[in-house]
Amino acid sequence: MNIKEYFEFSKKELNGLIILCLLLILIAAAPQIYSWFKPEELYDYTEFEKEVNEFLASADSDTYSVPKSYAYTTSKSAIKPQYFEFNPNNLPEYLWKKLGLSERQVKVIKNFEAKGGKFYRKEDLKKIYSITDDDYQRLEPYINIPTQYNNSKYTFNSYNRRAVNNRTLKIIDLNKADSLELESLKGIGPTFARRIIKFRSRLGGFWRKEQLLEVYGMDTAKYELLQSHLVVHPEDVVKLNINQASFKDLRRFPYLSYKQINALLQYRNQHGNYSSSSDLKKVLILTEAVVSQLEPYLAF
Repeated sequence: MNIKEYFEFSKKELNGLIILCLLLILIAAAPQIYSWFKPEELYDYTEFEKEVNEFLASADSDTYSVPKSYAYTTSKSAIKPQYFEFNPNNLPEYLWKKLGLSERQVKVIKNFEAKGGKFYRKEDLKKIYSITDDDYQRLEPYINIPTQYNNSKYTFNSYNRRAVNNRTLKIIDLNKADSLELESLKGIGPTFARRIIKFRSRLGGFWRKEQLLEVYGMDTAKYELLQSHLVVHPEDVVKLNINQASFKDLRRFPYLSYKQINALLQYRNQHGNYSSSSDLKKVLILTEAVVSQLEPYLAF
């Protein structure tokens, strides 16, 4: 057989081959041609920037809770500390610096006092997040708090609503208080009150007072000042039926990530309704801690 026979085409075959080649060239060039005719896509970031600015404006610069391991240490004075017996309550700034604390650390202490905070025991100094364990260990032998502060500690923390400094403790229902009631508490301003109410709405109500520590900007020192003025009734919590909940419903909970919500819904679709909180533990992506946080808010 002559090899030329493989390269000979009829007129019809040749036309088909030419058209095929043209189509291949057109397909290869399509992305470039498309980019010539497609107008440049413009994105409007106005709404996003607005949300970012609103968030930054709502954050109080003096309410950031920083772990002790990241406490301010870089700006400490290089001057060697001079030790003396002292009462940390209303101690002047220059004496704190004399004890070897930095300007930033002293500012945190003064902010704490400005909001009504007091040191009743030596250990209370450790609650100030800018004070490191090393700072406390070297200062502890020199701390001397008069008896009057210890007595006032007992009176302030009593839950029998006795008079404190000739005034009656104001008790506020955390699940029913509006922003004005929250603002009446020492250390709570308009921004922080709105933040508490927003977090309460996401949860469906506070199940216990300690959940306040989950609100952005709340630290243990501020919580200690507030907790004796607050009461929580768990029966006021609004529960969500987990067997009827949608993705949007579950998204309100600050304890759940998007992956965990999807896993909850997929498990329900595959295995049927949840009968109790123990069924939630079968969703492998959920930890026991998350399940315990969700349990008070779910109905089955």
